Amino acid sequence: MVILSKQNPVVKELSSLKEKKGRKARGTFLVEGEKMLRECLQSGMEIVRLAVREDYGGETYSLPTVTLGKDAFGAVCDEKTPQGVAAEVKIPSFPLAAPERSCLLLDGVSDPANVGAIVRTAVAAGYGELYLADCADPYSPKSVRASMSGVFFAKLMQGGREEILAALQGVPLLAADMDGEDVFGYSPPDLFCLCIGNEGNGLSEEVRRAASKAVRIPMGEHTESLNAAVSAGVLMYFLKKNKEKGI
Repeated sequence: MVILSKQNPVVKELSSLKEKKGRKARGTFLVEGEKMLRECLQSGMEIVRLAVREDYGGETYSLPTVTLGKDAFGAVCDEKTPQGVAAEVKIPSFPLAAPERSCLLLDGVSDPANVGAIVRTAVAAGYGELYLADCADPYSPKSVRASMSGVFFAKLMQGGREEILAALQGVPLLAADMDGEDVFGYSPPDLFCLCIGNEGNGLSEEVRRAASKAVRIPMGEHTESLNAAVSAGVLMYFLKKNKEKGI
């Protein structure tokens, strides 16, 4: 059966996943496109169902599937040119716990594209555990796209700053700050948590006070700062490199 109406209850349920309220109510998020679907399956995340456009001829992996007309499918998807398949995926639940290896704390990062890009780079660089305090939703469509499947493989722990700092007790916190030590010559401890602040306001006072060290990326005279995701990426890789080299 092909569902044509945008007012159909199934279409409304899936469409609600574009909003944080809908994701919270259903405990699921939306994954769009064939590549993202394949990587989601590879990660072992729980897929509730697929939504496919009526002209879709790709693989459905024997998953529960609903078929939608063009307009109904367009109403479900967030992308302007959807590929013909989308998945409703269960949001994993990771209770706050101490990290097993060096990790990240995102402190008020408000742009979902930055959150997604940081998650993507963190997974690539080996920082698989991330703590999110008062950040944009990492499971929003924009963040999921920017993560390029990173969101499937990262352990994302969300909570209040006080709770997160309690979970990180005993772990040296490295604050990304323009007044910090030049990261190019800094040798980090074996286990640490890199803290990335809000795009406009930087780190909160709570996290600044808890940090044992501040590190910075040296800038040219005409550059005041870098994008939060770019800064996080540079810092992650240099801290890892410096630790390995014993600088």
